[in-house]
Amino acid sequence: MSELATAAGVDAGLLVLRVFVGVVFAAHGFQKLFGWFSGGGLAGTAGWFRSLGFGDGRGAAVLAGTTEAAGGLALAVGLLTPLAAAGVIGTMTVAAYVNAGTKGFWSVRNGWELNYYLVVVAAALATAGPGRWSLDAALGILVNGVGVGAAALAVGIGAGTLRWTTRDRDAG
Repeated sequence: MSELATAAGVDAGLLVLRVFVGVVFAAHGFQKLFGWFSGGGLAGTAGWFRSLGFGDGRGAAVLAGTTEAAGGLALAVGLLTPLAAAGVIGTMTVAAYVNAGTKGFWSVRNGWELNYYLVVVAAALATAGPGRWSLDAALGILVNGVGVGAAALAVGIGAGTLRWTTRDRDAG
């Protein structure tokens, strides 16, 4: 196989991965923010976050929904990919903490298994980069590499952990 054909295959694979993961991730944000796709909207999501100890829950709902919507859309189009990946990692870190308490790892018990997969996918996209078929490439801001992936992972896990551990002090 020629080097050009291999590169096109990698770019196509990255595009498929970015678009499908990013669009579904954004849809989760739209559920939280607007109640679309059978979501709870701000009121329902705020109530759920309140039950988890995030103050009145509204601030947490807006932050999570905005991060998911913006991060998912940015990931889908390949714009500021490492930052978008860090957003995905951060929200999935909080989700993993929510699920890890009593439910364990496996998704069959509503554990954090699927959160883990999304963290890995986001870290891999930050490491590999979005590919040539992305806005990052079109704008000439294509960055990737092991250091970039590690930074996205560290920022996302750090921010998610900070958000989770400070939740009881949230004024909403």
